[in-house]
Amino acid sequence: MSEVRSIAPRGDLFGQRIREQWAGQLGRRLDVLVAGCAHDEPLVLERIDTRVSGVDEDLPAIRRVVEERADLVTWALGDLRSAPLPPRSFDVIQLSFLLERIEHAELVFDRLLQALRPGGLVLLRMRDRDSAYGILDRIVPSWARRLVWRRLVAAETPGPLPTVYEPLTSGDGMHAFCLTRGLMITDEETATSGPAMGRVGAAAVGLAAKLSRGRYPATHDEITMVIRKPQYHFARLI
Repeated sequence: MSEVRSIAPRGDLFGQRIREQWAGQLGRRLDVLVAGCAHDEPLVLERIDTRVSGVDEDLPAIRRVVEERADLVTWALGDLRSAPLPPRSFDVIQLSFLLERIEHAELVFDRLLQALRPGGLVLLRMRDRDSAYGILDRIVPSWARRLVWRRLVAAETPGPLPTVYEPLTSGDGMHAFCLTRGLMITDEETATSGPAMGRVGAAAVGLAAKLSRGRYPATHDEITMVIRKPQYHFARLI
């Protein structure tokens, strides 16, 4: 996998890229779609005119969180393969810990890209299926995850949500996807932010990394990317 280094300060990558997008559009309002709106805190964008919509699966834990989000002007929950997403209607899509927990991830991502305007940005955060955290998340039975969830996570954390982890949800998988769609990855970072990464969770992740002989590293569980849709009209229509 090729390395793409961010030039934005860590922790403010998404905010900086949105500010640059807004400045490049001469201050026109930015239409933002949050796909996977059960997770991320709202972006703090002072003096930037935005209209934020949300979309996610219709699960009880997700519905409770979304109904309390005051930053969303509109939101829709349901099958993401048929969600109401008008073509070329958003300047920015914030894709937040969604792809690893849904089936047909490539199809859903393609539908989201159709809703993105040329030159628009995807602000992606996902769990890495090729990390030690990712392999544990995939193999632990759902009943066991439900049993220990509240002991490992902070109060009010939604979940446990489904774990699917299709091949797209890895660094190599996302690079291959972007290459075939003519998308540009402008920034890439890794981090540790898993909701179950307390003392017990970290010990389990470390053991998984050791047993896999480093194939699934414990150095990170999250991949963050900024992806740009091409502006030129000869690019593949997505």
